[in-house]
Amino acid sequence: MFNQFAQRSPELEHLDKGDYTAEEYEGCIIELQRVNRWLGDATALRNSLLKEIERNNVTRFSVLDVGAGSGELLRVVGNWARETKRDAHLTGLELNARSASAIVQGSEGIGGISAVRGDALRLPFDDDQFDYAICSLFTHHFPNEQVVMILRELARVARRRLFVIDLHRHPVAYYFYTTIGRLLFHNRLIREDGALSILRSFKPEELVNLARQSELNNVSVQRHFPYRLVLTASK
Repeated sequence: MFNQFAQRSPELEHLDKGDYTAEEYEGCIIELQRVNRWLGDATALRNSLLKEIERNNVTRFSVLDVGAGSGELLRVVGNWARETKRDAHLTGLELNARSASAIVQGSEGIGGISAVRGDALRLPFDDDQFDYAICSLFTHHFPNEQVVMILRELARVARRRLFVIDLHRHPVAYYFYTTIGRLLFHNRLIREDGALSILRSFKPEELVNLARQSELNNVSVQRHFPYRLVLTASK
C-alpha cells in the first residue's frame, strides 16, 4: 500500500496536461486560494522568508515569486511590509496569462506588486535582480532534472537567498487529503490534482539532494505544519 510513496510519481496533473475547461480553471483558482489559507503556505512563508528579513533588519527589499498563481503569497508579503513599515518591491512570474492578470487585479490597494509572464526554466531577469526568490507548490509539477534547472535560475536572480515551499510526500497527508477532499472540495482539479500533487512531491532528503545538484550553498530543509517542506539556500 505504501509503495506509491517510495518515489515521486511521474503522472501528470490535469493542470499540466491542460485537460480542463475555462470554468474549471476559474473555480480551481478560487478554491486553491482557500486551500492555501487553510493548509499553511502563508504560515510557512512567514516562518521562513519574513523571519529572515526581520532577523537581518532589512527595511527595503525585492522578491520574485516564480509560479505565483494568483499572487496570494505576494499579498502576504506586501501586507506584512506595509504593517512593519518596510519598502517592498514584489514581482510574480506566471506562464499563464489568466494567472498573471489575477496577480495584478487581486493586489489593488497593495503597493509594489507587479506581474510578468515568463518561463521558470529561463527567467527573463538579470543576475541578482532581486534580493529574494521564492516559489510555492510549484516544483512538484516538474521532473527532477527540471527542478534542478529551476533552483539554479532562482539562485541566479536572487542576491540574498531563495525559499522553496512544497508538499511533503507522506501517507498521512495523502490519505487525509483524499478523505477530506471528497467532502470539502467541489472542483475536479482540486480534488484530483491535489491528491496527485502529494504523490509528485518530495521527501526532505530528496530536496536536499536536488539543491546539491543545483550547486547551492547553505542548504536547509525544514518541515512545517501541515506537511509542508521549506528549502532555503543561497548561491
